[in-house]
Amino acid sequence: MKPSQDKKPDSKKPSRTPVRSSKKPSLSKTQEAGIRLNKYIANSGLCSRREADMHISLGTVRINGKIVTEMGVKVMPSDRVQFDDQPVNPEKNIYVLLNKPKGFATTTSEGKGRTVMDLVANATDAKIRPIGRLGRNSLGLILFTNDEQLHAKFTNSKHGVTRLFHMELDKPLKFEHLKSIQEGFKHEGKHVTVEAISYIEGSAKNELGLQIKNTGNTILRLIFDHFKYEIVKMDCVTIGPLSKKDLPRGHWKHLTEQEINNLMML
Repeated sequence: MKPSQDKKPDSKKPSRTPVRSSKKPSLSKTQEAGIRLNKYIANSGLCSRREADMHISLGTVRINGKIVTEMGVKVMPSDRVQFDDQPVNPEKNIYVLLNKPKGFATTTSEGKGRTVMDLVANATDAKIRPIGRLGRNSLGLILFTNDEQLHAKFTNSKHGVTRLFHMELDKPLKFEHLKSIQEGFKHEGKHVTVEAISYIEGSAKNELGLQIKNTGNTILRLIFDHFKYEIVKMDCVTIGPLSKKDLPRGHWKHLTEQEINNLMML
């Protein structure tokens, strides 16, 4: 198992965005006045306005948990709409892949210094958020989306999504420790496992490829702390079928239709 390597950007490189301004954009007139419920549902791509009206009349639409059957009701930006018990997103689903550099926190919160949201600020007007986390000094791929169903699927502890990391430790990993990690081990009474781990062919024994189905990186630090190693470098090189190919550090790109289809098949 050998993590992929970054490639030099070509003349048609993906976009890179400056750090965003702290000034929040003002709401449009449409956002201030609300949007008709049937249009809100139609904008999500679930059905046409006429079909939305039919579902509203049948009582299968809820706003903030309450069934709505009245035509012409308007939805405000803060409202929560459900269609057949599924959340409705009035925006087109957007999927953005970032190759994260060091020094950016994976958070949507304000007041945390430089964050990954600064790097994708110009990617879309949709309310995307990251799936999973990378530490401020970790590198590599993060997927952003406003697709709540995909977000829930990939953050589900039973399902998850496989990620491959290129790890560099402060000293060579002993073979006995490699085998313990491969087979799983007990830490404070809990069984800790990974999908795969191996030395990287042609590299020193302190460089590893590690595959795990988990959206956080705390588990990786726990593993190597347990065996008394310090992580020098942690680089996420693949997320499921997505790789860093032609995506330089600090840049983002919109997923292609094929890449989106590949994700949905996981």
